[in-house]
Amino acid sequence: MCGRYSRRWDKQRIAEAFQTGHVDGLVYEEERDALDDWSAAPSYNVAPQTMQPVVRTSRETGRRELALMRWGLIPFWAKDAKIGYSTINARAETIASSAIFREAAKRRRCLVPADAFYEWQKLDAKTRQPYAIGLREREIFAFAGLWETWRDKTADRQLETYTILTTDPNELLEPFHDRMPVILDPRDYDRWLDASSVQLPADLLRPYPAERMRSWKVSDRVGNVRNNDPELLAPVGELKAASQPSLFA
Repeated sequence: MCGRYSRRWDKQRIAEAFQTGHVDGLVYEEERDALDDWSAAPSYNVAPQTMQPVVRTSRETGRRELALMRWGLIPFWAKDAKIGYSTINARAETIASSAIFREAAKRRRCLVPADAFYEWQKLDAKTRQPYAIGLREREIFAFAGLWETWRDKTADRQLETYTILTTDPNELLEPFHDRMPVILDPRDYDRWLDASSVQLPADLLRPYPAERMRSWKVSDRVGNVRNNDPELLAPVGELKAASQPSLFA
């Protein structure tokens, strides 16, 4: 599962990493100002139902483009937006047959830029330790995603939304959860985004190699979505050390 992740990079860095063009996307009028704001505001605690950048193939140019979408996919046939609260993730094994995801799986696949995601390890009945999980190279990466355009007929407006695919956990993730987000290798980005073929590249939806990933303990402040600062990614030991007064200050 992936219910919270981090994106330390701004629009320019994401555009360079994924070789994209302009920012696009259909959003509610009250959210349109975010198109100008998010480029200068990395998010260290991305939560469901927030507007985030994703990478997709442009219908006009056939090239990659950035689009701002809401996390929590709403299928085009949905009567209201509430379904988006339960569709932040999609099981890779069932997207081809799911009524919610199968149309998007054919034509509307996307990349979700991130540099870490969070999981909680249960220590006892009342205690859970949060961990951040990322790549060993500490570089930006992409979750495999799907996106949809939904029209709110009552207000005559459109909204673009996305979901993150999950698969079986690798050895690193097994102590945390029975699922993990699908992380794509950069060499597979084009295959995943290719909308000219309706055949799903299911072989890409596999656990990412554990030896190429790392995990570290982080502060339980990450549990509150209102906290959104770089210290959320700092290893717990480093935070404690920084809080101790120095004898040589």
